[in-house]
Amino acid sequence: MREEIDRLCEEFRDEMIEVACKLIELKAISPDYGGEGEFEKAEFVESLLEDFDLKRFDVKDGKGNVRPNLVVKVCEGDRMLWLVSHLDVVPEGDPKLWKTPPFKAIVKDGRIYGRGAEDNNQAIVSSVFAGKVVSKLIERYEPKVGFGLVFVSDEETGSEYGIKHLLRKGVFDKRDLVIVPDAGNERGDEIEIAEKSILWLKFKVYGVQSHASVPKVNASRRAMRFLLELDTHLHEKFDAKDDIFNPPHSTFEPTKREKNVDNINTIPGLDVSYMDCRVLPNYDLNEVLSVIEDVKEKFVRMDGLPIEVEVLQANSSPPTPKESEVVERLKKAIRMMRGIDARVVGIGGNTCASFFRQSGIHTAVWATLLGNAHKPNEFCLIDNMVNDAKVFALLPFI
Repeated sequence: MREEIDRLCEEFRDEMIEVACKLIELKAISPDYGGEGEFEKAEFVESLLEDFDLKRFDVKDGKGNVRPNLVVKVCEGDRMLWLVSHLDVVPEGDPKLWKTPPFKAIVKDGRIYGRGAEDNNQAIVSSVFAGKVVSKLIERYEPKVGFGLVFVSDEETGSEYGIKHLLRKGVFDKRDLVIVPDAGNERGDEIEIAEKSILWLKFKVYGVQSHASVPKVNASRRAMRFLLELDTHLHEKFDAKDDIFNPPHSTFEPTKREKNVDNINTIPGLDVSYMDCRVLPNYDLNEVLSVIEDVKEKFVRMDGLPIEVEVLQANSSPPTPKESEVVERLKKAIRMMRGIDARVVGIGGNTCASFFRQSGIHTAVWATLLGNAHKPNEFCLIDNMVNDAKVFALLPFI
């Protein structure tokens, strides 16, 4: 069977490239980032899967946009093995950093360039064509589990209208096995079984707006002092290490900062900034929030001015057991198709896997990736796309 899967996937290679290029040119940016959403892209993916049992679970977001989700059963079983990919992509960022148009696919030197090429279009293509290969194989071979494909919206902005919606709808069974092709390394020998807890925070630090020659309380300076002290306290308090992760410790990173005043000679009365925390799962996020509250209250007492803390996203999930069936099955498929012995790892990123794990469904994250996600000049390797499809196509039969 291994040789047959290899042959069938190679026969689809040119079609895979064509589909990957089309996906890049369907600009599926979340409305939260100023885009029009994933509807057109979902329609195209659906057109590729007309021969399968496909159900749509569309939902309207808070702005009235339709956010599509596709659930496809390639073959039935007492329980299912699902491949879960996401339709949305992030914006291109600074267009000056791109050597080619971000939403015009360029095929060159075994690569496909364009926004979303690796995150997550490579997985969409690998999954679609793994499904096509499995549909041919079940004419002669009996799968040991059912096999299905899921394509969701809203992964880049919280998953409320994507995988969370499907879980609320009861699409999946506790006995199902799930693989999310949304993290990995260049060799393809890392299976992600754990994710750090994610905590996104917004800080509104107040000062007194005044002329720069007679300064009162400078909100910008106050915010910098607050963030630096907070940074020190968080790293001192939550200093555990776990070598399954890279980096092996929790991270607390100040990131975005909003514009304050328009002119140089005005002291800002408000500073708005953000922090991205990735916390080892052995810590309770409520402990982190408690430390933040203590530092905040110190500054409020000291300056007599408010600081507001808003939690934009908080998500924690237990790890998938190292010896779980989905991990062992994936290890076996990688070994059989690629001759690679994969190891388990944890990541600081956040994928759809965390929501499955919260629901008690064992989930593994795996793909062969170069780490181009969200970068300018993003690209995927065509060989990775084709070879991942081979591994996915073998999974239901072993």
